[in-house]
Amino acid sequence: MTKEQRQKDANYLTEYAAKKPWGLVVSIDLKDCNIDKMIDAEYIKQFVKDLCELIKMKRFGDTVVVNFGVDERVSGFSMTQLIETSLISAHFANISKAIYLDVFSCKAFPPYKVAEFAKEKFEASEYKININFRY
Repeated sequence: MTKEQRQKDANYLTEYAAKKPWGLVVSIDLKDCNIDKMIDAEYIKQFVKDLCELIKMKRFGDTVVVNFGVDERVSGFSMTQLIETSLISAHFANISKAIYLDVFSCKAFPPYKVAEFAKEKFEASEYKININFRY
């Protein structure tokens, strides 16, 4: 992570503490990912486990990974993981090699740390991030 990204995370965490929202949702669009990792259900499950450890979220139940989609444009795995503070989900669009990851929690976590971790694990060329407080 860059110094700027660490500072942005620190700013979001400070703002979260001050505003006391109900929760935080971070949506990350990863582009040009490693397709071999995207189509490996066990890799995805390990990614979720590692992500939860990274941001100190307690998993509730098993990670669900389902491959579906009739339309080739959107077919691929979808993943859900309940966490004690809410939910992590993602869709893996095979044909475009894109991953759409959402982390939603009433416990604060560093958004850019999550994005950089996902980028590294799936070897994405870039990502776009949207960060919103929920009230």
